[in-house]
Amino acid sequence: MVCQGHDSTLPVTVDDIVYHTRCVAAGLTSAFLMSDLPFQADATPERALEASTRCLQAGAAMVKLEGADHKLAVIRFLSEREIPVCAHLGLTPQSVLRLGGYKVQGKEAAAAKNCWPTPGRSPMPAPTCWCSNAYPRRWRRKSPRPSPSPPSASAPGRPAMARSYVMHDLLGMNSGHRRPRFVKDFLATGGSVLGAFQAYAAAVRSGEFPGPEHGY
Repeated sequence: MVCQGHDSTLPVTVDDIVYHTRCVAAGLTSAFLMSDLPFQADATPERALEASTRCLQAGAAMVKLEGADHKLAVIRFLSEREIPVCAHLGLTPQSVLRLGGYKVQGKEAAAAKNCWPTPGRSPMPAPTCWCSNAYPRRWRRKSPRPSPSPPSASAPGRPAMARSYVMHDLLGMNSGHRRPRFVKDFLATGGSVLGAFQAYAAAVRSGEFPGPEHGY
């Protein structure tokens, strides 16, 4: 959305993701690279395997797909074929048309349960990790983990072992979209692009960011 100027992530193709993955991989030394499977690339296990293989061959160490219960068969299929998988739960951007926009998911208890896989249905082998997005803080400690895997790449919500952040948001750039509550301009305090990334990393490690004002 921020690089191509789209109103959603739906127009993005596997070719786009593979291209970006290859570009990012060329500049990596130690950072962990995860590629998102675009809209309908994981509609079937076979399509997901083809797209994931291309991403890993381009340099990714893991692929991420959106969804809970209805994606368990795909997650199992990939995991059994040596593809590391991250399951994306909560607000899933590829569901924007069905959701009617980018809205916080799980505001009520019943809706919150729908954001997570049904207990006992988590596939074996399980996702390598999972992430949640735009999920209310009040449910974060009550939500069942979909697997023994660690929570990762989480937008402000429940505690996580890692956090993801759109670079354009981190640098305070105007993408033309409504700015979410969890966005903070680190360029303003960092003083430079490098300083902004260093300030963000330091704030996450210290627990200063995200604060209560950045959650839902």
